[in-house]
Amino acid sequence: MSYLALSFELDGLDPQLTETTCFDCGALSVTFSDAHEPAVPSPGLTAHAGHAHAVLEPDLDEVRLWPSTRVQALYPAERALPELLTALAEALGLQPVQLRVQAVADRVWEREWLRDFHALRFGRRLWVSPRHELVTQRDAVVVRLDPGLAFGTGTHPSTALCLEWLDAAQLAGRAVIDYGSGSGVLAIAALKLGARRAYALDIDPQALRATRENALENGVESRLELCEHRAQLPAGTDVLLANILSTTLLSLSADLAALVAPGGAVVLGGILDEQEREVAACYAAWFDIRCHARRGGWVSLHGQRR
Repeated sequence: MSYLALSFELDGLDPQLTETTCFDCGALSVTFSDAHEPAVPSPGLTAHAGHAHAVLEPDLDEVRLWPSTRVQALYPAERALPELLTALAEALGLQPVQLRVQAVADRVWEREWLRDFHALRFGRRLWVSPRHELVTQRDAVVVRLDPGLAFGTGTHPSTALCLEWLDAAQLAGRAVIDYGSGSGVLAIAALKLGARRAYALDIDPQALRATRENALENGVESRLELCEHRAQLPAGTDVLLANILSTTLLSLSADLAALVAPGGAVVLGGILDEQEREVAACYAAWFDIRCHARRGGWVSLHGQRR
């Protein structure tokens, strides 16, 4: 089967309404991506991906995209092109000339998605590996995780820094909260490194579904609890990981601090270099806080609860 990829700039259009409109006009998939990245048509995926401007977990009830966002809608090639262009443009309030058209040949898209994703090591022994690769390091602790629709495979510097902290931590017998879990990679890694129990919180049902599936793949589902609301999280936890946006870290600082037991650890990610001082000063009210590591303009903070 062949496809037609129709793409356009989101500009001031409402993203959710735009996605619905594309599907109403017969789209097989709708993809939002960084307009500064090359377009890669992908049938069957509704994704939010890109690297030039990083996008992490959104705030509650927020759709967070790139400053310049490209929308790509994929249609069967047999659709009448002039009529499709006219109908979609009219429904979106655009001119037909604002839609770019690309013919897309059929391929095995699952393999295309995995082609550039390989096993990655974090610290000394922790690996995140797709199912199709074998990690041969003798004492390796391997999290099996294929890239999917939820954030978090370790490729982003912010996630990588959190994984490296976990690799070096003493987690045996400890309880861990992964706040804003995405794919669940941090919670699953903590469990495979010896944590007694992990709690994964995310407001996105798709993220929780991905976390559940990834936990099953890694054999840790019996020690992982999925949480949709903060009230489900236990107080007095040993380690809290929050790899989310700095604005959310600031607004939830008191709530997050209350979840950590005295002497417990907090690891904060999703912080840009220029945001480090403000976030550290905020959490200093409860934690002895310091920079754990930095990479590519991103900072990870580590604190011990007083």
